[in-house]
Amino acid sequence: MVAHLLRLKLTLLRNSLKRSTMQIVGLVFAGIYGLGLLVMVLVGLAALGAAEPETIGMVTVLAGSAVFLGWLVVPVVASGLDMTLDPARFTTFAIPMKSLLVGLALSGFIGIPGAVTLLAALGTAASWWRNPLAGIVALLCGALAALTCIVASRAITAASTSLASSRRFKDLSGIVLLVPLMFLGPIIGSVSSSINDLSDYLPSLANTLSWTPLGAVWAIPAEVAKGAYGVAGLKFVIALATVALLAWIWKVCLAKALVTPAFAGGTRRAAGKMGFFAWFPQTPAGAVAARCLTYWIRDPRYSAGLIVAPLLPLVLVFAGSQAGGLGSVGTILGYGGAFAAFMIAWSISSDISYDNTAFALHLATGLSGRADRAGRVVAAAVLALPLGLMFIVAGAVVSGSWAAFPAMLGLMLGATGAGLGLASIFSARFIMNVALPGESPMKSKPGNNFSAVLIQLAGFGGAGLLCVPVGALVVTAAVTGVPLFGWLAMVAGLVLGAGYLVLGIRWGAKEYNRRGPELLLAVSVDR
Repeated sequence: MVAHLLRLKLTLLRNSLKRSTMQIVGLVFAGIYGLGLLVMVLVGLAALGAAEPETIGMVTVLAGSAVFLGWLVVPVVASGLDMTLDPARFTTFAIPMKSLLVGLALSGFIGIPGAVTLLAALGTAASWWRNPLAGIVALLCGALAALTCIVASRAITAASTSLASSRRFKDLSGIVLLVPLMFLGPIIGSVSSSINDLSDYLPSLANTLSWTPLGAVWAIPAEVAKGAYGVAGLKFVIALATVALLAWIWKVCLAKALVTPAFAGGTRRAAGKMGFFAWFPQTPAGAVAARCLTYWIRDPRYSAGLIVAPLLPLVLVFAGSQAGGLGSVGTILGYGGAFAAFMIAWSISSDISYDNTAFALHLATGLSGRADRAGRVVAAAVLALPLGLMFIVAGAVVSGSWAAFPAMLGLMLGATGAGLGLASIFSARFIMNVALPGESPMKSKPGNNFSAVLIQLAGFGGAGLLCVPVGALVVTAAVTGVPLFGWLAMVAGLVLGAGYLVLGIRWGAKEYNRRGPELLLAVSVDR
């Protein structure tokens, strides 16, 4: 059964490459990147072998702990990152739990992340070329460490699935975790700047981690090299206990998930309460706007964007605050409004992809392309424009000056119009593999991931080019200090943004009317 699961994983991986050429290209690029990273790690480990055992142990423990922590965090943030062998698909099969666990664990090494982790972990033996005994121990510990990483990722994923039968619990938990992760870089930077002597701090940190599940397995070869066999034995016990505990958690959670039906509950609403449908006119475009706005609030796949969009400018503000000065923070905060509004506006570039088979209702009712495009634009604009304006006002208040307000407002209007216009075209032209309705918003579907990245880059680049005229006026106003250029930037942003929006709706409507059946077929492939 274990061999059958491994063959199934290989078959699914091979079949996924037949779906599109871009999938193959994406895998090739990922393979090249992974191979390059692996070569650099192995070369670095071999060079590290010339150092003292204490230094080798410190580096491997710190790096290994970071890798282990990554395998713990990533599956929660990107729930179902590799779902080619989704355990839920084996619910109706009487597969022995032991075989299922072993098969799923070993299948984790079939893929670029698992393979690179395994080879890099085994490669730690290269750093002990001056101590053959420690090198042999490093090989064994490397295999155990790689297995622990795979089991940890499976356990944390299964635990997040079975903690609650409600899908919303899982979705919100994954979204909430985005907050500290997005600020992880600035936090680390501020902590590092507060540490005066890394030569004292890092060895102490590595020693502490070596007695925890994060770093115990990586510290064993160093203890063997120093002749501390008793300490090495204790840390080996910690490593074995860690993988055993994780395997037990995985087993318990997986057993529960295999007999727990997916959440399919609903809520009842009192008659006469139409929600957002009462806010908009009773027109086709109004109905689409109300439906999309409802999705923005109630569907975690959309509401995740409402959390991420305002957080991204705050990361820049956090970084700017380290440089000092409320004026610079206010400026970054104000101009960050354009970026936050654009992120909301650009989100509708995958609207039809998120609709999935429900998109058939638009075609069955004869909804025109212009009404469809306009309704989706209105729903996004209702959220994007107030968010951007809020950042601009906050920036002016923090900086204590309203002189840059017109320029900030013009840039925000231009970026929002460009984003909405381009998204109206892109969503009618390209379909991406997104999380299905009811799935986690952080779930990455096997498919056209590489082409989706190219589409997103093209959208960001295109919006940047469209905003060049407004940006030039904004820069001129900031450099010269002449208020006239700021007001010109506001007018240019308003005019160009409106123009981009109108052209985008018209162009997108033509694509929608021309490719409606093709769009429905594309979103119906993966149900």
